[in-house]
Amino acid sequence: MEEIINKELAKKIIEEIKGETRGIAIKDDFDYVLKRKGKDGVKMLEQELEKLGYPIKYKEIEPMKFYPSGLEPVIMLACKKLFNYTKDDFKALGAFSAKIPSVIRIFIRYLGSLDLIVKSASKMWHKYYTSGELKVIELNKEKKYIIIRLENFALHPVYCIGLEGYFPALVGMVIKGKITCQETKCIHRGDEYHEFIIKWE
Repeated sequence: MEEIINKELAKKIIEEIKGETRGIAIKDDFDYVLKRKGKDGVKMLEQELEKLGYPIKYKEIEPMKFYPSGLEPVIMLACKKLFNYTKDDFKALGAFSAKIPSVIRIFIRYLGSLDLIVKSASKMWHKYYTSGELKVIELNKEKKYIIIRLENFALHPVYCIGLEGYFPALVGMVIKGKITCQETKCIHRGDEYHEFIIKWE
């Protein structure tokens, strides 16, 4: 989280990260900036991305088109540089992304049941990403927790923080109360995969 994005780092991230991501995920990042910083913030982000060598215009993003997956951490790190985003900001961005209408439309058939969301998690992941495997390792409704594993997906540590906001926001669509999420294993810390535990009270 301490690294400051520059042209060399952006190029390294884009080249090293495998796979593609739907444009809706990139648009979410811009939508969050628009909500927090207004049109001026969006313009600042567009200008920063152009300096980094990846000019993206907010209004030209195609939600269902596939883009290089590395663009999302580049945008997130650009936001950190421009707006001093903290871990809490990235978690809030993740939660925001889970609650936008396009995500809700995809999940709507599953929203009545936590079991259905869990059963369909892997399929839903592939609607957004061409790489990675999302698996629900355990759902324990009695003890109120879910363990989620994400394999073969190494975007960037900043993205992991966003997922700590994204996953509990999804669970919060069907479960009321306080929900927390912690990444207990991480590829960027030397583990073989990412693993998250989501708990509720």
